[in-house]
Amino acid sequence: MPTKYIFCTGGVVSSVGKGVTAASIGRILKSRGIRVSIQKLDPYLNVDPGTMSPYQHGEVFVLDDGAETDLDLGHYERFVDESLTRASNVTSGQVYAEVIAKERRGDYLGGTIQVIPHVTNEIKRRIARVAREMPGGPSDVVIVEVGGTVGDIESLPFLEAIRQMRVDIGRENTVYIHVTLLPYISSTSELKTKPTQHSVAELRGIGIQPDIIVARSDYPVDEDVRAKIALFCDVEKRGIISLVTTPVIYEVPLILEEAGLGDFLVERLGLAQAHPPDLESWRAVVADIRRPKRPVRVGLVGKYVELHDAYLSVREALYHAGLRYDAAVEIEWIDAEEVEHHGVERLQSSDGILVPGGFGERGIEGKIAAAHYAREHKVPYLGLCLGMQVMVIDLARQVLGSDEPNSTEFDLNTKYPVIDLMPDQRDIAEMGGTMRLGLYPCQLLPSTQAAAAYGQELIQERHRHRFEVNNTYRDLLTGAGLVLSGMSPDGRLVEIGELSGHPFMLGCQFHPEFKSRPTRPHPLFQAFVKAVVDHSA
Repeated sequence: MPTKYIFCTGGVVSSVGKGVTAASIGRILKSRGIRVSIQKLDPYLNVDPGTMSPYQHGEVFVLDDGAETDLDLGHYERFVDESLTRASNVTSGQVYAEVIAKERRGDYLGGTIQVIPHVTNEIKRRIARVAREMPGGPSDVVIVEVGGTVGDIESLPFLEAIRQMRVDIGRENTVYIHVTLLPYISSTSELKTKPTQHSVAELRGIGIQPDIIVARSDYPVDEDVRAKIALFCDVEKRGIISLVTTPVIYEVPLILEEAGLGDFLVERLGLAQAHPPDLESWRAVVADIRRPKRPVRVGLVGKYVELHDAYLSVREALYHAGLRYDAAVEIEWIDAEEVEHHGVERLQSSDGILVPGGFGERGIEGKIAAAHYAREHKVPYLGLCLGMQVMVIDLARQVLGSDEPNSTEFDLNTKYPVIDLMPDQRDIAEMGGTMRLGLYPCQLLPSTQAAAAYGQELIQERHRHRFEVNNTYRDLLTGAGLVLSGMSPDGRLVEIGELSGHPFMLGCQFHPEFKSRPTRPHPLFQAFVKAVVDHSA
């Protein structure tokens, strides 16, 4: 049976929820035994988001194969519980770079290079590729989210490409879903459908007639509103799915299933292999999230805390782990610069402290101060990537009785470079896609907190960094109580360090948050949250 494609576009406003909708569709199809893969088409000209500020685009989500991708791929992996590949994230920059490279090689035999057909053909090639490259075999259904909003000039080549896909592979193998916003006018107490009508008209002008409209709203959508959208947008009423805002994003698959979207897609795409949906484990997770739990507070000390999406996977991983210990994790978003300039007062109400990854000197002394506070006051601490490095810097300053120990990322002339550039990074000139990226093995030391958390000796975790613990200072650090509980199998790189004599002070050079799932919380986050719960008792 040929691969089927579901294309998700967005209208009216950005951030309308296409990513969560696409991920939720993946979950409800997977619950029927359908093999699903998901892809994001991003209109920006960056080759990937790896060099973009989190203020621009939220967190950078890293895959097993080292691809730096859009944060929506985090939603995809958490909802569908599959490890995706670099084929699942396509940007305009990647597409144009490939087309230009082919032209330079002479692949087009002297032809004039144009958006149609050359750019659109490259987009279609990449859409078809994702179905073949899923680990474990070809996909039955590929869900493709088109970034941006209909009407944006940047999105036009992608929209033209997905329009052509229906011509290429047939109506029976394609479904177009348009996700729009229904604004609420308080003065008249009504939801307005006109923006959706205009958005669909724009889409139809491009040549795409949506089969399904997902109508996002903060208020219930009654039958009259659904009927009006169906009439004016030429979509059967069964295909008008109301999606009312919920505080629990993991409830979205259940809402869409209740609205009949799963059965409609199975019927529309002729998915004969589908069995009745099994969403019981997912329902249990949602019920668990909604159930009142004991609150515990984690102070997250970062430099992008004004934009919570910069730490999206960290936030979700904390929530996932809290479910295992009947704890409602409340995150206190603490600006590292505030700690640096005004002291640790805001940390004093935290039951645990987490310092996430990051780059650059801004706020670094505040992060070191947070690690120092956790060490001195025996507060549970989890350091992720840079969070591990500041923990090491603080320990080195304590044992040497000096403020000199630092990372060469922040001070090239430091007397004690306890954190230094990895040897294989020293001759690299280009910044994009050149870090230590993706899945690498880590050997755990028995009888440590790390080994107890994982319950195994060899693990695989996702990395994104250039700097490492300087091996010259290993003896100094271990003499001060740092246990090197995780190492690269060749013994060259420190992957996990934990402080002996402390209830829980652990840092890891990798990013465990990227592998946490609502149904499978990450072991390190579970261990940390358990320590937080115990500390708060």
